[in-house]
Amino acid sequence: MPWLHVSLLVIGAGVVGGVLGWLGHRVRARRLHGLAIERRDSILSAARHDAEDLLKTAKLEAKDELLRARAAAEQDAQERRQELTRRQAAIDGREQGLNRKVEFLDQKEHRLDTREREIKDREHALDERERELARAVREQHEALEDIAGLTRDQARERLTTTIVDEARHRAAVEVRRIQQETERRARQQAQKILSLAIQRYAGSHAAEDSVSVVNLPGDDMKGRIIGREGRNIRSFEEATGVDVIIDDTPEAVILSAFDPVRREVARLALTALIRDGRIHPGRIEELVERTSAEMGERLQELGEAAAIELGLQNVHAEALPVLGRLHFRTSYGQNLLIHSKEVATIAGIIASELGLDAQLARRCGFLHDVGKAVDHEMDGPHALIGGKLCRKFGEHPTVVNAVEAHHMDVEPATPYTFVTAAADAISAGRPGARRESIEHYVTRLESLESIAAGFDGVVKSYAIQAGREVRILVDHALVSDDEAALLAEEIGRRVESELEYPGQIKIMVIRETRASAVAR
Repeated sequence: MPWLHVSLLVIGAGVVGGVLGWLGHRVRARRLHGLAIERRDSILSAARHDAEDLLKTAKLEAKDELLRARAAAEQDAQERRQELTRRQAAIDGREQGLNRKVEFLDQKEHRLDTREREIKDREHALDERERELARAVREQHEALEDIAGLTRDQARERLTTTIVDEARHRAAVEVRRIQQETERRARQQAQKILSLAIQRYAGSHAAEDSVSVVNLPGDDMKGRIIGREGRNIRSFEEATGVDVIIDDTPEAVILSAFDPVRREVARLALTALIRDGRIHPGRIEELVERTSAEMGERLQELGEAAAIELGLQNVHAEALPVLGRLHFRTSYGQNLLIHSKEVATIAGIIASELGLDAQLARRCGFLHDVGKAVDHEMDGPHALIGGKLCRKFGEHPTVVNAVEAHHMDVEPATPYTFVTAAADAISAGRPGARRESIEHYVTRLESLESIAAGFDGVVKSYAIQAGREVRILVDHALVSDDEAALLAEEIGRRVESELEYPGQIKIMVIRETRASAVAR
C-alpha cells in the first residue's frame, strides 16, 4: 500500500523536523543565556566602578565641608573672643567711672554735712535775733500806745476804716471811669443797630384788647339770658366757666373770667345764642361745645399764621395752639402775640447786624413770652414756665436759655439771650405800645420817688417822663461826685428788685455845688 508508506515517511519527516527544531532552539537558548551572563557581568562591573567613583567623590566633598565648618567655627570663636574682650574693657571703664562717682558723692556728702551744721548754727542765731526783734517791737508798740493814747485794736479799727473809705472812693472813681469809657465806645454802635432795627420794623402802634362786653339787641334779651329761675345763666356759666354780670348797663352784658380764651369762647357762644334766639340749657351746651372746638382750630390757625409770617420752620404742633392763645392775652394793653412777632422781627434784624443767625434769633424772640399763655395755670415766673414748655416742645438749648433768661431769671449763656432781651425792651418801650391804668401809674410814680428818697444824702426825687426817668437831687456836702455814680447804681438795683414796669427806667443823680462870696 503505497499511501501507507507515504504517511509513514511524512510522519517520520515530521518527527525528524521536530527533533531538529528542538535541538536548534536549545542551541539558541544556550547562546542567548551566555550573552545574558556576559551582559550582566559587564553591567555589574560598570556599577561597581561607578559606585567606587561616587564614594570617592562623597568622601572628598565631606572632607571639604568638614574643613569649611571647622574654619567657620574658628572664625566665630575668634569673633566671640574679641567681643568678650571689648565688653570686658567697657565694664572696666564703667567700674572706674563708678569709683570716681562714689568718691565725688562722698566728698559732696561731706560738704553737705558741713553746710547743714552751718545752717543749723545760722537758724539758731536767727531765732535768737527774732526773739530779740519781737521783744523790741513789743516795747516799741507799748511806747507808741503810750504816746498815741490808743490801743492796738483801736488803731487797727481806725486804719481799717480809713482803708475802707479810700477803697470805696477808688471803686467809685473806677466805676465812673469804666462807665464813661464803655458808654463812649458802645453808644455809637448800639444806636446804629437799634435805630436800624426800629426803622426796618413797621409795626402797628395800636393795641388790641380782648372784648368782655356783649351788646344786646334790647333789654328784654337780659331776661331770656337769665331764664326761668336763672337756669339759663347758670347753665351758661357752668358750660363756659365765666361769670355773667347783668346790671343796669343798657343793652349790654359783661363777661368776667381770668382766662381770656375762655372769656372769648363765652363771648362768641353768647353772641351765637342771641343771634339764634333759642336760649335754653340744651342749646347753650351745644353752642358752647361747638364754639370751643372752633376756638381750638382758631388757636392753631393763629399760631401757624404767625410762624409762617416769621418764616419759622419745624415748630412743634403742640406749640402752635399755645402760641395762638397769646392773641387773647395783653400786657399793659399790648397784644402779646403781636408783641411776640415784633420781638422776633427786631431780634432777627439785630442778629443780622451782629453777624449772628437771624433765623435762630427770630425763633428766640417769637417764643420768649410763650409762658404767659399758661402762667395762670402754672406756678412761677412766665420766663421759667416758657423754658419748661420749650424743653417739652424740643426746642434748641439756645432758645430755651433765651426764653428763661430774657428777664435774668437764670444766667444768660449765649448772645441770643441779650438780643432777645433788647428786642423785648424795644417792642415794649416804643411809643403807643403799652398803657396802664391811672391807679397803677400813680402808684408806680410814688414808689419810684419813695425808693429814691430812702437813701442817705437824697434831698428830693422826681419821677418824670411818665415814670421812665427819675431825677434825684443830693446834698453836695454828703455825696461826692464819685459817690453819686455808686448811688445811681444802688438805686437802679433797688428799683429792679422791688418794682414791675414796662420798658426801662433811667436813674439820674444830680449833685449841685454852690459857691458864695460877700462883696464889701
